Amino acid sequence: MKKHFSLISQYAIGVLFGWGLIISGMTNPMKIQSFLDLAGLWDPSLIFVMGGAVLVGLAGFFLASKRSEAFFGGVFHIPTRRDISRPLVIGSFIFGAGWGLAGFCPGPAIVALGAGHLKALVFVLAMLAGMHLCERFFTGHRKQV
Repeated sequence: MKKHFSLISQYAIGVLFGWGLIISGMTNPMKIQSFLDLAGLWDPSLIFVMGGAVLVGLAGFFLASKRSEAFFGGVFHIPTRRDISRPLVIGSFIFGAGWGLAGFCPGPAIVALGAGHLKALVFVLAMLAGMHLCERFFTGHRKQV
């Protein structure tokens, strides 16, 4: 019974997250690109979305730090590494460049794909290919947390 409730709650949280992305405009590549266009018609509204996400994340990490197991059982580990490594910087640059060029990041792209946007399909396929290449060529080089 506990496992079923866990699956149902995970699904509900995913639906809530997807609706939040849709309502905030994060699934619209033009809104993202307008936010990143500081020299043109800049749209600052995404700052509030990001600020809200940071606050929720901080609250979540605070609550998680007080627990020894996940809400529905099982152990979880909070990463402890705090160093800024070369792979982190390179990966951040690639992520930011892809976000700026495509107007998608992974979560909103999957939501937009579910809504049938062709551009999201291209993005998700490229993302999966990049994940595969990273896993194939760079997994042995990463330190485990």
